[in-house]
Amino acid sequence: MTGNDTTDRTDAEMWDDRYRESERIWSGNPNTVLVREVEGLKPGRALDLGCGEGADAVWLARWGWKVTATDISRVALERAAAHAAEAGVADRVDWQWHDLGATFPEGEFDLVSAQFLHSMGELPREAILHRAARAVAPGGVLLVVGHAGFPHWEHNPDPGVRFPTPDEVLASLELPDGAWEVLLSDEHERVQNDPDGNPTTRTDNALKVRRTA
Repeated sequence: MTGNDTTDRTDAEMWDDRYRESERIWSGNPNTVLVREVEGLKPGRALDLGCGEGADAVWLARWGWKVTATDISRVALERAAAHAAEAGVADRVDWQWHDLGATFPEGEFDLVSAQFLHSMGELPREAILHRAARAVAPGGVLLVVGHAGFPHWEHNPDPGVRFPTPDEVLASLELPDGAWEVLLSDEHERVQNDPDGNPTTRTDNALKVRRTA
């Protein structure tokens, strides 16, 4: 998510306040690109960066993955843990609080997923994704999905916010030659309801790379 906040609140406080605005912010369903791109993978260890209310992590756990899921909002993490408990997969998800610009989950993972890793505050997204790639185990996959631009209902977009293309994301990862293969790099359209509940079409992008060595 994106936007401006001129107060002295931390990013964690901003996101906690955002989640407190309603009982549920997101749909509760896993991201469609994640489902499409992960269904054929052998379950292993997964890392969900910016897990929000936990829909992706719960879906992964249901499919047999052992998931580490992280978010900057403790409010979101509490909801996510409750979602996992209701789904019967609480023992398969490790919920961790991280400000990813400062701390990062330990270990190597067969899947690292960053779905719409945008923020209302300052977010060193490029550095986080660079580190995410280094957390992928040999044979594992990094999947990055993001917005291609602001939605039409955003009337005062922050001019300092950029939405990189898949090729720009790939270049920023600085992956070693011969050690990775690109499985997906494209833009796609999806339908999303605007704040008034009307369906609208947005353009997003996706990058999927596999570590081969």
